[in-house]
Amino acid sequence: MAISLVKGQKVSLKKEDGSSLKSFCVGANWGAISKKGFFGNTKTEAVDLDLSVALFAGQKLVDCVYFGKQKANGIQHSGDDRTGDVGGDDGLDNEVISIALENLDPAVEQLVFVLNSYTHINFDQIPFASIRLYEGTPDRVHTIFATYNVAKDNTFAGKEAMILGKLYKHNGEWKFSAIGEPTADEKLETLLSQSVPKYL
Repeated sequence: MAISLVKGQKVSLKKEDGSSLKSFCVGANWGAISKKGFFGNTKTEAVDLDLSVALFAGQKLVDCVYFGKQKANGIQHSGDDRTGDVGGDDGLDNEVISIALENLDPAVEQLVFVLNSYTHINFDQIPFASIRLYEGTPDRVHTIFATYNVAKDNTFAGKEAMILGKLYKHNGEWKFSAIGEPTADEKLETLLSQSVPKYL
């Protein structure tokens, strides 16, 4: 059974059979915005969020994988989704980052996952957003390990980015921490240099 994470929760990557996740996907899912028109018709506004992962050795940022740089050792990004789910949640992830822990640069100790709004739409306007860790591929989910839902919330007003969570190595074992902290950073560079270091 998949773990439903809450803000601040930390979990190991141990599966029910006692083995550990080593190769898995981190997928982000979000919805487009539906608006009522003057004549009762519904218009859909695309939501272009970007899922990225920042790699840290200690406190030092050593790499970042996002739609503009889709590969690093042990990491692959699925590519840019510029619309979000139109017509409701389709059950699939809009952007996926595949992780192979054994192929990471040995110096990397933390991987921080962030979601930012490329078109500057505030998070309180987005109908839903979530991430999940699962075994499979970007096109096919085999086994969901953990899910973390980021519900529409008034505290997200004016916020255009979010620190979703991080993978981190503790005593040689990888764990995941659900952070779920919205920020007002308008650019990925600012998010990584000013907000993310607070959670390392």
